[in-house]
Amino acid sequence: MTEDVINRIRQEFPNLPERLLGLGEMAENLWWSWHPAARMVFKSLNRQVWKESLHNPDKTLKEIPTETLAEVAQDPDFLRHYDLVLSQYHKYLEKGICSMLSDTCDSDRPGIAYFSAEYGLHHSLPFYAGGLGFLAGDFIKECSDLQVPIVAVGFMYPEGYVLQRIREDGWQENLDQPLDREAASINRVLNRDGNQMVVRVPVIEPPTFVSVWKVDVGRVELYLLDTDIEVNEPWNRSISARLYSGDIEQRLRQEIVLGIGGMEVLEKLGIKFSVLHLNEGHAAFALLERIRDHIQAGLTFTEARKAVSGSTVFTTHTPVPAGHDIFPFELMGKYFHDYCTSLGLDHDSFLQLGIHPDEPQSGFNMTAFALRISGYCNGVSNRHGEVARKMWQNLWPEAGAEHVPIDFVTNGVHVPTWIEPKMELLFNKYLGPEWLKEHNNPYIWELIDEIPDGELWDTHMWLKIKLIDAIRERARRRWIEDRLNPSLMVSGGTLLDPTVLTIGFARRFTTYKRADLILYDLERLKKLLTDRWQPIQIIFAGKAHPADDPGKRILQRIVNTARDPEYGGRIAFVEDYGEQFAQYMVHGVDVWLNNPLPPLEACGTSGMKASLNGVPSLSILDGWWHEGYNGKNGWAFGNEKVEGNRDKTDAEAIYRLLEEKIIPLYYRSRNHEISHGWVAVMKEAIKTCGSQFSARRMVLEYLNKFYEKALQNRVPD
Repeated sequence: MTEDVINRIRQEFPNLPERLLGLGEMAENLWWSWHPAARMVFKSLNRQVWKESLHNPDKTLKEIPTETLAEVAQDPDFLRHYDLVLSQYHKYLEKGICSMLSDTCDSDRPGIAYFSAEYGLHHSLPFYAGGLGFLAGDFIKECSDLQVPIVAVGFMYPEGYVLQRIREDGWQENLDQPLDREAASINRVLNRDGNQMVVRVPVIEPPTFVSVWKVDVGRVELYLLDTDIEVNEPWNRSISARLYSGDIEQRLRQEIVLGIGGMEVLEKLGIKFSVLHLNEGHAAFALLERIRDHIQAGLTFTEARKAVSGSTVFTTHTPVPAGHDIFPFELMGKYFHDYCTSLGLDHDSFLQLGIHPDEPQSGFNMTAFALRISGYCNGVSNRHGEVARKMWQNLWPEAGAEHVPIDFVTNGVHVPTWIEPKMELLFNKYLGPEWLKEHNNPYIWELIDEIPDGELWDTHMWLKIKLIDAIRERARRRWIEDRLNPSLMVSGGTLLDPTVLTIGFARRFTTYKRADLILYDLERLKKLLTDRWQPIQIIFAGKAHPADDPGKRILQRIVNTARDPEYGGRIAFVEDYGEQFAQYMVHGVDVWLNNPLPPLEACGTSGMKASLNGVPSLSILDGWWHEGYNGKNGWAFGNEKVEGNRDKTDAEAIYRLLEEKIIPLYYRSRNHEISHGWVAVMKEAIKTCGSQFSARRMVLEYLNKFYEKALQNRVPD
């Protein structure tokens, strides 16, 4: 450690003895979040504090008394494990560069700047709303593992997304959840004077400033922007307050700050890069700032646009028209009238960059703008690539749908983050201790068949019991803290039974995801739930957007159905779904249910996380399942075309699969032994997901398809 790092750790953790300063060093880097041995070191300090901190090393260290840490510093058993993990951490951080980029990227600069509105990294850093954020988090973690030279930019969101509480009538309430910045793996970026760096954002008047924070994600630096500082006026202070403001003008200002302000921050930090990767259109204004930089260097707008296009990757995740940001022309004029001049454009020519040909009067479409400017565009699954090409074909009227320049890279999940530690130990035993280092090799996953059925099933049952225990503990805490209505205790999952076939559904609650589809025929469902010999139970979790009343009504219907004694306590809704409970869910249920309205599922990475841990999917053939389903690794429906509303058809398919295939297979055992047929499906799910749908495969595809080419097109400084 450098002297500066040591001094910072001493200041941050004054209770740490010198012998344990490495704990503070590790706590400030999210590397610990995907390395179980590191988490175990913190847990072994004090298991109760670790539990109460919600597995947050930063908070754990600050709450353990000085005298306790002094005793630990004398414990030879603890020190052996601590020294080993600290050495592994230091070895991991040794500088290197992805060999695939070594010929085209300077070793002293990040090759790629990655912009995203949200990052799902750990529940102590609530900078995410759903799948888009978890994808971004998994992406930069894998870039760290592969030593891809990348820097990431996002927002602080001091008020997070939304803390969900269910009222007695089943309605979702949205509560504030301020981020405790002093008890998380996040640090202020300091200027030369030792004060926190503050940068003025171009464009916005009156002047708007952002303070800069940094999260170390292994080898990757994630810079976060925060407008909640005293120098800003009240309305400007709230720009970065929470994800996805419902106020359209504030939303525009938010995206200006992220895109243009983010570029300005990188410049002030002295961070130069060659390729820009936009994860959705929220940060697309960064393209304008790149173009403006090239114009200031002497290029014309046409030349600058070409240079930026050739070195920009844009990933679209949204096949739902309402999911694309569109800003009224008058608002664009208010904020960009003078900015247009610096681009050498008149106002009308500027607005044309963001007009959708099908809806020219609707406003400035951020996705249309990003697609027009970016040289490399992709959807997030094979099926989504097809949908996106049809959806945006009119941006290229001379091209047929098959020639629209939107490729695809199917999303993947970061295996070290989402594999459950007990499952990882099982894999170590039968796949070999080095399997994780080369988990993108499909031949490794064939060794899953070497695992005895009984051992895999026992591990799964342990995780299932852990899930149900966690649900009951949540309900217990609500009972103590809020004197919860007993019927809400039931709907919260207190009557769940670990011996019963358990279906999991955890998504963002919006109408097209059809969370309540399985409730379509309640009488038929009740027979399955309350069957004396072969019952099922269903665990729901997820949040509706604060402004999405239709989504809240779906959620309310599920909660009120769950509290009805008619259904025997076999339905549960677990409130405040986040990263920590997502881990419990994807590890512990028996079947993962996914039934959005096709073709509106872009990918659906939660099913991948479940499959990786031996939980097969029951899913509509859309998104990743269109590629992943092979007839042996789960169950599929919904491939047929249906005129009009297809809810009845798809619900019928779910009931039929449950009645005829899933339930009989799960309970097919002799003399109280396990169902070997069921375990065979579990093994096939793991084998399918392990390499084909990993973040490693995903990042390598971005390298091969886009980054290498884009780096060749970079304009020299």
